[in-house]
Amino acid sequence: QVQLVESGGGLVQTGGSLRLSCAASGSIFRLTAMNWYRQAPGKQRELVAGASSGGSTTYSDSVKGRFTISRDNAKNTVFLQMNAVKPEDTAVYYCNVLDAYGRYYWGQGTQVTVSS
Repeated sequence: QVQLVESGGGLVQTGGSLRLSCAASGSIFRLTAMNWYRQAPGKQRELVAGASSGGSTTYSDSVKGRFTISRDNAKNTVFLQMNAVKPEDTAVYYCNVLDAYGRYYWGQGTQVTVSS
């Protein structure tokens, strides 16, 4: 079993920055994809950014150019640097990882609130 612990959420003003972290522990077997999702009230969960073990990254159009995903493979940790945040970025952010067996794991979520 893999446990994911997220941190770094909170309240930030429009235009500000936050850095989310997600550390994986437990029975880890070669994490391939490490992703960040978010879910705003009344909306479906959506992919924000993803990072493969090979170094490729992907972003949703709504955050491209403002958010940066990175990972520290030695520490099984993934980060999300959020810059120039907007009120529409307000959501619960979830860490998600995929291991080489094809198993997905989810974190408990961390609240990000952007005030206008």
